[in-house]
Amino acid sequence: MDGTDDLDELIRELNASTPEVHVPGPVGDTTRIDRWLRAVAAQRGSDLLLVAGAPPTLRADGRVMPLDEGPLDGADVEEAVLPALPPHARRLYAERGIADASYRIQGVGRFRVNLHRERGRAAAAVRLLPQRVPRLSTLGLPEQVEHLASLPRGLVLVGGPTGSGKSTTLAALVEEINRRDARHIVTIEDPIEYEHSHQRSIVEQVEIGIDAPDFPTALRAALRQAPDVIVIGEMRDPETMKIALAAAETGHLVLSTLHTNDVASTVSRIADSFPAERQNTIRQEVAMALAAVLTQTLLPRLGGGLVPAAELLMVGYGARQHIRRNALQHLHQEMTITRRAGSFTLEESLASLVKEGALDWRDAHARAAHVEEFEQLQPLP
Repeated sequence: MDGTDDLDELIRELNASTPEVHVPGPVGDTTRIDRWLRAVAAQRGSDLLLVAGAPPTLRADGRVMPLDEGPLDGADVEEAVLPALPPHARRLYAERGIADASYRIQGVGRFRVNLHRERGRAAAAVRLLPQRVPRLSTLGLPEQVEHLASLPRGLVLVGGPTGSGKSTTLAALVEEINRRDARHIVTIEDPIEYEHSHQRSIVEQVEIGIDAPDFPTALRAALRQAPDVIVIGEMRDPETMKIALAAAETGHLVLSTLHTNDVASTVSRIADSFPAERQNTIRQEVAMALAAVLTQTLLPRLGGGLVPAAELLMVGYGARQHIRRNALQHLHQEMTITRRAGSFTLEESLASLVKEGALDWRDAHARAAHVEEFEQLQPLP
């Protein structure tokens, strides 16, 4: 085989292994996605899932249920979803194969749209956003969580897996501050999920892709706007984390979320996002800036629906020392030592839910990270 044959063979292999990326053409109408989303709202669902090979599917109470329609292909998903996206999101999807945006149907509500690709085909996940910001007291979280809205400064992290209610908790904390305190709040989100009205506070909401190109740019701009409280929808990159730490150290209250499972992994995620040679320095900054870490998950409630279980670390001297030394395995003990400051463990939260009759003992036992502690708090009935 000569050189030309080798090149031809290489091109064929690349074409065979690289999925075709469809660049969206002219935008059509939103009839199909509007119909599906109206069905989600009518059935009190939380999400619409559009995946090639399956019919449009809604999620309600954590369970997925197909709508009475035939299976979709990737082109169907693109044709339905692209008209609902603003121009910047359509450009991102064409360039990167993934985009997030908000979408509103008059009289129905607002939705968060994520258009992405899987196995070389278009897919989408669309979440119904509540029209009103919930009060913190209605979320079912332990009452100690309300203390986070009273912190004057520092970094407050809310961790949890996807779909665990992190954004809702963050919005409820903002609403509590807004209702009670005269402060200047700046939120930076991609996209904006909850729309806040001005109450005692002034609230500015910056949407990535519309009001600013990215989180670091928006965060730097926010620091020049004399904010008291900065809310970062999600800390996705080291640059955003670095600026957030600096803001928290200089007297701002900074609230943000991370996709993590417990307090220790939430703390470690920040330092682990940086190159190895910088991680020790970042740990020192985290130890200084961090005020509290809340992590939560949603579990099936007895009688239907979902209920949050959580753990909270109010960061004091002992926790700061453990973070500096990267001895994060001791943070669970710190939660038990600092109960008077408002900390509580996941096992305490689970045991309380079982006592209240909101959670089955077996579900709680399966979720507990420290099983012996849970069994002491809540023996098998």
